[in-house]
Amino acid sequence: MSILGIGRAATGVGQAVAEVSEVFTVNKTKAEMATQARYQAALAQAGAEFEQKPLGRFDRFVNGLNRLPRPILALSTVGLFAYAMSDPAGFSVRMQGLAYVPEPLWWLLGAVVSFYFGARELNYFRGYRANIPAIPMAPPLATVENAALTAWQQANR
Repeated sequence: MSILGIGRAATGVGQAVAEVSEVFTVNKTKAEMATQARYQAALAQAGAEFEQKPLGRFDRFVNGLNRLPRPILALSTVGLFAYAMSDPAGFSVRMQGLAYVPEPLWWLLGAVVSFYFGARELNYFRGYRANIPAIPMAPPLATVENAALTAWQQANR
């Protein structure tokens, strides 16, 4: 028998021994590969759940409209200062007109603005949380009895 034939026979015997030993103990390499495959499958499934379809024209239009109120409020506030400086008499008349707006209407305006910005912030917060990838938890650390520490604690009580 040639050396090549002996090598093949030895390899075959080694594989047979490995297969028989796996009946009694777990093959750690295969177990880790299976765990990794399950982990990758779970990540792929979670990723598929959070995929977003491309936005259509209407969705892009509405998103553009949703971005307008804050800049409009900021620019109109600056515009009020410019108006007050350019036409103080006209500005004064307009502000006196605001004094005639009933208080419940001011409360309603405040509620609408608060709910708009609160809902918008909540929407962004939820979107932010959805994009955080899941991090696998580390296994808990095993507590090992430390004889020296126990003796020291008992001596210092």
